[in-house]
Amino acid sequence: MNSPFTHGLFISFEGIDGAGKSSHIEGLAQAFRRQGRAVTLTREPGGTPLAEKLRALMLHDAMDPLTEALLAFAARRDHLCEVIEPALARGDVVLCDRFTDATFAYQGAGRGFDLQALTVLERMVQTGTAPEPGLLREPHLTLWFDLPAELAAQRLAGARVPDRFEAEPGSFFARVAAGYAARAEAAPRRFARIDSSASREQVWHSIAQLMLERGLLGEAALAQPGTEAA
Repeated sequence: MNSPFTHGLFISFEGIDGAGKSSHIEGLAQAFRRQGRAVTLTREPGGTPLAEKLRALMLHDAMDPLTEALLAFAARRDHLCEVIEPALARGDVVLCDRFTDATFAYQGAGRGFDLQALTVLERMVQTGTAPEPGLLREPHLTLWFDLPAELAAQRLAGARVPDRFEAEPGSFFARVAAGYAARAEAAPRRFARIDSSASREQVWHSIAQLMLERGLLGEAALAQPGTEAA
């Protein structure tokens, strides 16, 4: 049976490491499923076999900022072509743990890589994957989990063996947070700031209210609390 939903919905989750965004992705996925939507859960870097290999290189192998940015966009191109665009064409809700805003925040603001060069790569990689030839593919909505860098560091302390990014000092994450703030300021209609310093229940309530206000989910779908992911 064909889905009654003919238009896909693309929502990205953004925030520095430790902001808690991943804790609510599955809960939101369940809410959309209760409303009858097919959901594609994915992440960046990653989401395809090739992109997951590039993710492993980015997280664990030493490299300069340009190499890092190129790997991020190479993984993104494969991810768009193989997963995101087909899912949107089917009418799915695509929930993606990070997308291009993360590259501008981490490689741009965090590493100090040229933002104009990242914009050129963004145009190259994200144009032409969708049915409309000139469309720059972006999320329809970006949930930005905003959290002070020092609080994020406390949450991460001792949680697991840190990767290359998690092992960075607090000053790096302060720059990344500023990079996210700049992206949000530049795209206020797409971004929705979530105060991630609140409790999990309060954060979920903020997400649910946003979904209701935007008309993306009804009260019945949001009646149950979000399931916390590991």
